[in-house]
Amino acid sequence: QVQLVESGGGSVQAGGSLQLSCVLSANTYASYCLGWFRQAPGKEREAVASIDKIGTTTYAGSVKGRFTISKDNGKNTLYLQMNSLKPEDTAIYYCAADFRYQICVPTYEGYNSWGQGTQVTVS
Repeated sequence: QVQLVESGGGSVQAGGSLQLSCVLSANTYASYCLGWFRQAPGKEREAVASIDKIGTTTYAGSVKGRFTISKDNGKNTLYLQMNSLKPEDTAIYYCAADFRYQICVPTYEGYNSWGQGTQVTVS
């Protein structure tokens, strides 16, 4: 069972920035798909961004141009740089990884390992 541990959440004013980190107990290079999701109170978990084995990224329309996903295979760490934060970005953020498939399917079902979540609050 792969363990994922997020950090970097917190409270920030609108327009500010945060960087989330997710350390994996497995080699990130072995995963064909890594991603970030978020869940706001009363809402379903939604995909925020994904990055595949060769570094191809996808973003939700609501964060495109403001958030950047990246990974450091040497540190087995996934990152989410969040700039120009808005109150509607307030949510619990989860990192996710898949080690089953040799293709990136950046939907909820496309991941088989999840972190415990980190709270981001934008006021």
